[in-house]
Amino acid sequence: MMSALVFVPYTINSMMDTEKNSFGHLYPYKFNERSVFMGNKYDELIEEIQSRLDDERLKAGGKLPSIRRFAKEFNCSINTVMRAYSELEKAHLIYSVPKSGYFAVGTDMPKKQKPMIIDFVSAGPDKSKMPYRDYQHCMNQAIELYKEEMFQYSHPLGLPSLRHQLSAQLQDLQVFAPAERIAVVSGSQQALDLLVSLPFPNNKTEICTEQPTHFSFIDSITSRGLKPIGIEVNQKGIDLNYLEKIFRERNIKFFYTVSRFQNPTGCSYSNQEKKDMVELAQKYDVYIVEDDYMGDLDTRKKADPMFAYDPSGRVIYTKSFSKVLLPGLRLGLAVLPEALMKSFTQAKFAADVHTPVLTQGAIEIYLSSGMFKAHIEKLRRQYKKKGTILQKAYLEHLPPNTSFTGGDSGFYSTVVLPGRMKAKNLVKHLQKKNVLVQDAAPMYLPEYLKENRIRLSVSQVEDRIIAVGVKKIGDGIRALAHSYF
Repeated sequence: MMSALVFVPYTINSMMDTEKNSFGHLYPYKFNERSVFMGNKYDELIEEIQSRLDDERLKAGGKLPSIRRFAKEFNCSINTVMRAYSELEKAHLIYSVPKSGYFAVGTDMPKKQKPMIIDFVSAGPDKSKMPYRDYQHCMNQAIELYKEEMFQYSHPLGLPSLRHQLSAQLQDLQVFAPAERIAVVSGSQQALDLLVSLPFPNNKTEICTEQPTHFSFIDSITSRGLKPIGIEVNQKGIDLNYLEKIFRERNIKFFYTVSRFQNPTGCSYSNQEKKDMVELAQKYDVYIVEDDYMGDLDTRKKADPMFAYDPSGRVIYTKSFSKVLLPGLRLGLAVLPEALMKSFTQAKFAADVHTPVLTQGAIEIYLSSGMFKAHIEKLRRQYKKKGTILQKAYLEHLPPNTSFTGGDSGFYSTVVLPGRMKAKNLVKHLQKKNVLVQDAAPMYLPEYLKENRIRLSVSQVEDRIIAVGVKKIGDGIRALAHSYF
């Protein structure tokens, strides 16, 4: 059905304002508001009607809301609703009756009900909230504006114009860094992987990491035969005395931390904890690699990254757009100290020459147009709401002998199972109940392994079924408890 849509690229004349980038091309500073957001409302209408048809809220022969009523409900123009109805009519999903309105096409035969799968494993952005249409405009505009440059080799650290745009964008996160110190990478994981292998100015060789942490970083370390030192992070934070002991007694090159909405615990450090960790790093000549890939979702206005407490280069700041935009873009950044710029550039060039230029050009337009800011504000509200629903469900449905961490952003949290209960057994039990959760064991280094944790993400779970899924988890824990006690 959607294939019937025809996309007309934007032209410079349809924009409100323009600026020049480093290649001397004009790029949109701000798109015409109506042309940007009309497509969103149109898509939302199509998706909403299809959703009502799929879950039979709108049954065969059922009357759709009037055009005026739907326009008021979705805060859009009557023409937008008429376009959506017309498209659905062409696809034979609805039909019109003169002077009566629009009705659903279908049959009264009962549909075979598919089992409802509640997926707490998938941790990407909510697919229904991703700005596919807006980004399509940006891709087309990038091709139009950059032309030959878009398909030629580029600087290993990224388009100069994008790096300047990122420098300005990062100021909203209290990260003040010149464009020359920003490297554009193929996802923040690439930056982390390169930093693991590079020699550092402190001439140290060991890496300290939070436990648990995401398995891709563990793979980066262990694949090189390195043996990292772990330190536990939980809802109470981190043991700063033990961290100081590690910094003092071991040959620590850098400490890797996810300062906000940590994966998998969902925990965030307070500003005071961040300051204390930076001071320890300064005292013992240790670098901090701060992975702030979820910082855009932080609703706390006074929450700062560690980088804000030492912008000189002691803290290396990394960020990704994967969790808040489109994961397949594989685009991130790193803010590097001057002493690492040369070696990092060489390593980046050896890894992939440069991050795809088309992706860079599109994200530059997306950022400069104001689309990203509007998108993030919407996501913050969405995930804050999900996190609130999740924590309420935990308190209502989990047995009293369990505990949980995080959940503030709705992206990640962990549930600590009682006693000797193994997470892998609960995972199998819940699969039979059509609930998917993840065993957190692979997120631990072998010597720090804990087998009684599950990780949850509600990023792709509908709000209305979060509590339903958590109740099934609680019931599953109670059912398995009999075999352990």
